[in-house]
Amino acid sequence: MIVQMFTVGRFSTNCYVVGCMQAKEAIIIDPGFDDLYEAERAYKFIDENGLTLRFIVNTHGHPDHTSGNIMVKETFHTSILIHEHDAHMLGRSSNTIAKLFSFINSSPPADRLLHDKDTVKFGKSTLEVIHTPGHSRGSISLLGEKEVFTGDTLFAGSIGRMDFPESSELDMKLSLRKLANLPNHLVVYPGHGPVTTIGEEKGSNPFLQFL
Repeated sequence: MIVQMFTVGRFSTNCYVVGCMQAKEAIIIDPGFDDLYEAERAYKFIDENGLTLRFIVNTHGHPDHTSGNIMVKETFHTSILIHEHDAHMLGRSSNTIAKLFSFINSSPPADRLLHDKDTVKFGKSTLEVIHTPGHSRGSISLLGEKEVFTGDTLFAGSIGRMDFPESSELDMKLSLRKLANLPNHLVVYPGHGPVTTIGEEKGSNPFLQFL
């Protein structure tokens, strides 16, 4: 499995192209593009590696993670996947949400709703869906053999905000406990900020010290 990170948008969102090089298939996680220039950086990587894009996966429904959905869907004609509890942020309501945050683009509706313990398969690679609410009701993390994509749940040295209408401090604590129970060697690819590991965060992240 290869992982290429692109930091995009006004909130410096981490967008990931994750590929299975054996089968030449890939997914894109959280394409929060502000414009076509940002999108084309990811498209170039997909093209240069001969990858077929299978899915768009949103770790949650906030526009800094979904604003590029429409560009990617129109270019690659692929499906949008999001947890069932955040699906209402896409489609018609995404226009209102995008305007609230001054985003230009809104997202089409989801094509497939995800649930805890579902899998996202592309080529010979599989990511398991872990429902990790707290930042939003439908926040998810995506677990592979050597990595976990944590969206806006866990960051290097910090965690996601809990001051949105559908945030929950209790849910966040439970979700962080799930992540803290994962193997130390897993590489953490967060929704914002630098890459880290579960072990590093268990040892130094203050939000994981008293779970």
